[in-house]
Amino acid sequence: MSDFSMNNEKTTAVSGEIIKLPLLALRGLSVFPETVISFDLERKQSINAVLSSTKTDMRVFVTAQRDVLSERPARDELYDVGVVCIVRQYVKNGDDGLRVMVKGEYRAKLETFIPGKKYSEALVSPIPRPHTQRTKKADALIRNAIGLFGEYCAETGTAVPEVMISLSLRNDPEYVADYISQNAGIASDKKQMLLETLDPEDRLSALCSHLTEELEVLKIEREINEKLRDRISSIQKDNVLREQLKLIRSELGEEFDPEIEEYRDRIAEAALPEEIQDKLFRETDRLAKQPFGSAEAAVIRTYLDAVLALPWNKTTKERADVEAARRILDREHYGLSKVKERILEYLAVRQVAPNVKGAILCLVGPPGVGKTSIAMSIAHATNRKLARMSLGGIRDEAEIRGHRKTYIGAMPGRIMTALTQSGSNNPVLLLDEIDKLGSDYHGDPSAALLEALDPVENVSFRDHFLEIPYDLSNVLFITTANTTSTIPRPLLDRMEVIELSSYTDEEKLMIAKKHLLPKAREKHGLDAKTLKITDGAIREIISGYTREAGVRILERELNAICRKADMKIASGEGKGLSVKADGLAELLGPRRYKPESRSGKDSVGVVNGLAWTEVGGEMLEVEAVALEGTGKLEITGNLGKVMTESANAAISCVRARAKQLGIDPDFYKNRDIHLHFPEGAVPKDGPSAGITIAIAVISALSGARVRNDIAMTGEITLTGRVLPIGGLKEKTMAAYRCGVKTVIIPKDNEQDLEEIDQTVRRALVFKTASTLDDVIAEAIAVERPKERKELNVPEKKEARAPKTEKPEVTIRQ
Repeated sequence: MSDFSMNNEKTTAVSGEIIKLPLLALRGLSVFPETVISFDLERKQSINAVLSSTKTDMRVFVTAQRDVLSERPARDELYDVGVVCIVRQYVKNGDDGLRVMVKGEYRAKLETFIPGKKYSEALVSPIPRPHTQRTKKADALIRNAIGLFGEYCAETGTAVPEVMISLSLRNDPEYVADYISQNAGIASDKKQMLLETLDPEDRLSALCSHLTEELEVLKIEREINEKLRDRISSIQKDNVLREQLKLIRSELGEEFDPEIEEYRDRIAEAALPEEIQDKLFRETDRLAKQPFGSAEAAVIRTYLDAVLALPWNKTTKERADVEAARRILDREHYGLSKVKERILEYLAVRQVAPNVKGAILCLVGPPGVGKTSIAMSIAHATNRKLARMSLGGIRDEAEIRGHRKTYIGAMPGRIMTALTQSGSNNPVLLLDEIDKLGSDYHGDPSAALLEALDPVENVSFRDHFLEIPYDLSNVLFITTANTTSTIPRPLLDRMEVIELSSYTDEEKLMIAKKHLLPKAREKHGLDAKTLKITDGAIREIISGYTREAGVRILERELNAICRKADMKIASGEGKGLSVKADGLAELLGPRRYKPESRSGKDSVGVVNGLAWTEVGGEMLEVEAVALEGTGKLEITGNLGKVMTESANAAISCVRARAKQLGIDPDFYKNRDIHLHFPEGAVPKDGPSAGITIAIAVISALSGARVRNDIAMTGEITLTGRVLPIGGLKEKTMAAYRCGVKTVIIPKDNEQDLEEIDQTVRRALVFKTASTLDDVIAEAIAVERPKERKELNVPEKKEARAPKTEKPEVTIRQ
């Protein structure tokens, strides 16, 4: 029931007159002149403004808010142009709301905003209607607008024939534009723009444009809804028909589904163990009961496909001929005798005892020495399939063991995926870069590998997705790593570690001649006639353009030479290219690495040490100076913690034997010692420079010279004992390159001389040392007695016969 009704709607405003009216701010809604509209009010200020309209002949000033979220809009949050409206009716709507019907009278401009506690008021000035003459353009715009509005009403289902007839009869551009703007579903900002457009023709033109855009949107929405409705109807129809078909078959006693029967046939043909076969049949029965298109059915199908794709009984016939495998390995790789010997031993065992299970090998060595390629050759030599998976950067345990199938998008782990791709249950499975495994909140992938790489446990390896045991004991696992320091100890304990050391220059020469150069020629369409490279040129590339443990950069440089040869042939400058050592600068640019050298004379405080790096061995000069001071020790050269501790241990060892060595016992009080390791930008660490540091300090404090033709390596203890070190092969190769004649090594490393290259063994004299005295006896240059009063050099022991059976190695104790 209405609380108030007003029929007196005479307009009393005159153009230019300022009128004070209650202000009614609407959110997302605009009112146009000569139109009737109803809306609900909930804000107290708005309700009070309507109720106070009794003081102003039921008139209020209605305008739209710029910000629809504002509860008490300020002046700058209101549009300037609004409409003076007559409140025709208002009805209570619930406890706090009001339903209002208003009719727009005329446009007005907000001149002054008067905020109030109960409601706001506005001083407004009427905007006069423009006096325009009817034109043909106006008639055309009216027809176009009415036609578009009719299409809009038909599209939205709100068409009323009486309204369209009334609009056509009215034929007033002002009224037609305002009526359609009020009743069309146009955005609020566009409606406000139409309200502020005073010229009727301009307003009609803009209205037609907005109606056209709205019709396009409505048509697109209708097409989308029709497609969606058709799709839903099709799915519902299929479901109904399938359910009816199931009921008909059930009534007839027939339970036949081609897909289900196909799965059952595949399970029966796979000849699986009884436990696994029963589980798969149960999963198939579950699939048969699932409604068409269900998510659970898709999960079961994925599971069955993954299990049946595994090579359960597909085995590759293995080549057990040891001599044939030896020929293949030797043909494809030069050197790597340890790896080849271990693989041949494995094949020999397989030949004698065919039921022996697969081995788990870990090839450790610097980059480029052929770890991955030798694994591929092993697969070739044993006639097995090869499956490779890179572990570098993997941080999620599920990558190894798979995801639980309850998760969306679950899949088997990488091990089972690799087996599926290989198509055999006894492949060579190469786990590359096992030392690069990571771990985070997703779990530890290295822990997931413990079961797979355990010969006892991998007989029944369980992937999280498959949930059934799979026998991995026939797989030959080969892992590769650059270092064992980052491999967890339990995982490392399960593998047989085979170390691949860096290549010597002679090995690189043979690899280049037998493998790299023929491969590069074939890749670039060349042969031995069109590209000739002398041995001297290859040696120059190795020494002057590469510094690596492996041969990757060497291969890259040979490819660069092949490209130069192709360029020369393609440009018509010649029929081929012959490369010698003195012509490399033209092809590869200036020499990148200078030959390693040492000082040409015996020096005080300068000692030749030997270091191991990832790219091979290097000779490292250690310098020491003793200065007047207060006993400070300065160590420079970018050293790690272990090397710094080794330097402190060497100083303490020298200090403990100061009297015995003829050195001032108080040197730690009145001398500053500065130790420096050149090439300060290169990080250095490890304990093997202990004896080198000790000799450098002794020489600096005593003034005795150190032989420049001798190099040394070994860890020192506080009591002067010399402990063994690693990387002896690389270190001795560095000494050989630098022209050193004698190398001092720890006594406990004597047995490692068997692994050193024959060329190096023939060129160097090796002397073993058990204590610091043995090192001093060999390293300190022999001088006239009057010049050696400061240092008591121990007498050299007589040389004894070498312990090794090979005559070319000289061992002295």
